[in-house]
Amino acid sequence: MKKKSLLVIVPIISAIIPLAVVPQAEAKGCIKGAAVGAVAGHVAKHHGVLGAIAGCVTGHHLAAKKAAAAKATATK
Repeated sequence: MKKKSLLVIVPIISAIIPLAVVPQAEAKGCIKGAAVGAVAGHVAKHHGVLGAIAGCVTGHHLAAKKAAAAKATATK
């Protein structure tokens, strides 16, 4: 019985430990863009996942562009 529980616990711990070590990514603009893209993709012939990916990329790009503009005006 112990061997079966080890076969279950070890992979779970092996999957959780890297999550604690890896730094979090900044997803500014990604969530909102992904939501909008998913809806648009779903309406366009059920391509919700592709729309979410494209929306995330676009939203992140626009958020980075906005942050760069804000930084440029703050340094003037």
